[in-house]
Amino acid sequence: MTDRRPRLMLAALGFLRVQGQHSPVLPALHRWLDTWRGIGVIAAGMARQGYDLQLTRFDERGWRATFYMSGMEHSATSATASAWEPTQWRAVHRAAWDTLRQAEEGSR
Repeated sequence: MTDRRPRLMLAALGFLRVQGQHSPVLPALHRWLDTWRGIGVIAAGMARQGYDLQLTRFDERGWRATFYMSGMEHSATSATASAWEPTQWRAVHRAAWDTLRQAEEGSR
């Protein structure tokens, strides 16, 4: 049986990408995951999938989140996905989304 966790995480991250107030659930999802604790939840979930997170702040210009395969040397060429955003949680959301989408497409 296939592990459902990556797909569930991908679904939650996908809903975070929806713009506007289409559902009363979306603001609750943002209140949960648009925090440092939410970043920890995503980082832990991605670690269970075999990825490490590097999160870097660049002064007032924004944040870069990068996911790497766990246990590999972390260099720019070994990055699985990276995102540059004005907030740390948006950078983590997008990088995690891109990482899981690539993994899903690669498994097809």
